Amino acid sequence: MLLISHDCTDPAWNLALDEYLLTHFTEEVLSLWRNGPSVIVGRNQNALEEIDQDFVRARGIAVVRRLTGGGAVFHDLGNVNYTLVQPYQEGDFNNYAKFTRPIVDFLAELGVRAELSGRNDLLVEGRKCSGNAQAVRGGRILHHGTLLFSADLSQLAGALRPRDIKIQSKGVKSVSSRVTNLAGHLPEPMRVEAFLDRLRAWFLARPGVRPYQLTAEDRAAVDALRAAKYGAWAWNFGASPRYTWARAAKYPFGLVDVRLRVEGGVIQEAVLYGDYFGRRDSGELAAALAGLPHRREAVGEPLRALPLGDYIAGMEPEELLDLLCG
Repeated sequence: MLLISHDCTDPAWNLALDEYLLTHFTEEVLSLWRNGPSVIVGRNQNALEEIDQDFVRARGIAVVRRLTGGGAVFHDLGNVNYTLVQPYQEGDFNNYAKFTRPIVDFLAELGVRAELSGRNDLLVEGRKCSGNAQAVRGGRILHHGTLLFSADLSQLAGALRPRDIKIQSKGVKSVSSRVTNLAGHLPEPMRVEAFLDRLRAWFLARPGVRPYQLTAEDRAAVDALRAAKYGAWAWNFGASPRYTWARAAKYPFGLVDVRLRVEGGVIQEAVLYGDYFGRRDSGELAAALAGLPHRREAVGEPLRALPLGDYIAGMEPEELLDLLCG
């Protein structure tokens, strides 16, 4: 087995590396990595439904979709991630006990008793410390998981707590769980860097495991995949299942209620309701939104070019943008 360790903390790059390892390597591979502050969304989820947009935008928290299913998770530098890629054998998919066993064994050597619970989580004293997910491509299986070690749990709670917004989606919703940091369960204090070093050394001590350095060709291929996919809005948000968006607010000039139908990340239909006044039919404003990507930057420019006050007297573009895009 090849063991890859690297210092990149860009979540889009690291998830691109996961796909590259799955599709371009023939040997068994283990990768250990960390991300900067980010929300990693499951392949089949509606990204907007999983996050508090104001929270992640204000704090510069990245939102990236991974190639595996399951729920959204929060990453930061206090979270250690591992990826295992190997030839697929019948019965491997959803066999989380098989792939998490090395992690359980490693934690036991540190004095932490972890156990697999439910479908894909590792628990310590009844609280989640690790979430796991899998994908199969071309006769190979990828299993990756998180290890909450010293993550900022206040950031986790804020980033993954959706605002009071009505979204009806065909995506898979995350299940809230009580979480815990492994650092709090160790017999003696340890920094996350030391934990990562111990994990790396533990795997290297196993028979057949040897270090592998990514080549310039490897990195160039991952750079290209990041640019084309994992760093692109089309994948991270546009790949969300179709959904409807409904949000309303009361202003001094009246109630404004926004309804959107979104497919492929693009607004297909918009309807505006409310008791506001305007000298022009707000249906014209709604029609102008159709065909725009459902993201603040894409909607903002054309919206600011319209005479918004003619449609909804007293409303500012930023106020309507908050309703349309959060």
